[in-house]
Amino acid sequence: MSDRFLAVENVSVSYGSGRNQTHALQDVSLSFEPGALTLIKGPSGSGKTTLLAVLGSLRQPDRGSVWVLDQDATQMADPARTALRRSTIGFVFQAFRLFRSLSALDNVAMVGEIGGGVADRELARKRLSELGLEEKRDLRPAEMSGGEKQRVAIARALMANPAILLADEPTASLDSASSLQICGLLQKFAHSDGRAVVVVSHDDRWAAFADTTLVLADGRLTKNCKGEGK
Repeated sequence: MSDRFLAVENVSVSYGSGRNQTHALQDVSLSFEPGALTLIKGPSGSGKTTLLAVLGSLRQPDRGSVWVLDQDATQMADPARTALRRSTIGFVFQAFRLFRSLSALDNVAMVGEIGGGVADRELARKRLSELGLEEKRDLRPAEMSGGEKQRVAIARALMANPAILLADEPTASLDSASSLQICGLLQKFAHSDGRAVVVVSHDDRWAAFADTTLVLADGRLTKNCKGEGK
C-alpha cells in the first residue's frame, strides 16, 4: 500500500509576518491509510484546522508536499488541484453549511451543479437513504435536529464517492446520542468502505472510534498512537 494515498511531507504554514508571524504548522510529515479513521487532537491554535485545510488542498503550504492518491497536489495548477479535490475529497463541517431555503434532498443534490455539472437527485436520494434520512428528504434544515442536519451534510460529502473524508469538529454542536451516531457512521465509512477518514475534534468520545490518534501542539506533532477503533 502506498504511503502517499494521503500524506504531507515536511509541511510548514505560517500566518502574518515579522513579529506578528504565527507558525501554524512546522515541518509536519504524516501519512493516512485508506480503511482507517484518524483522530487529530490538540489545544486551540495547535494547527489542527490548518492541517485539515492543507490535506484537503484548500490551503497551499508555504513549504513541503501534499500527496493525494499518489499525486503531488502542491505541484498542480489551480484548476487541476480543484478538480482533484472535488473528485477525491469530501468535507464535513461543524456548522453543517446547509442552505436554509432548500430541502435535505436539494441540499445534497446541488453538489452536482458545482463546476457546471447537473444535480443528481436519484443519487442524492440514495445517499440520504443510506444515512437513514429517506423520510426526511423534503424537510428544510430548520425542521431537522442537529444530528439529522449533520447526516445531510455527510450525505452531501459522499455524493462524489470520495476516497478521502475530512471532518472538522463534526460533533461539536450535537447531543450525546447524535454524536455517537456520527462517530459510528464515519468509522463505518472508513472500515467498511475503505476510505481514509480524518477527524479534527475536541470530543473525547472519538477516541473509542479512532484507529490512530495524533496530537498537535504549536504546529508540531507531539504524539502518534494507535486507537481503539479496530
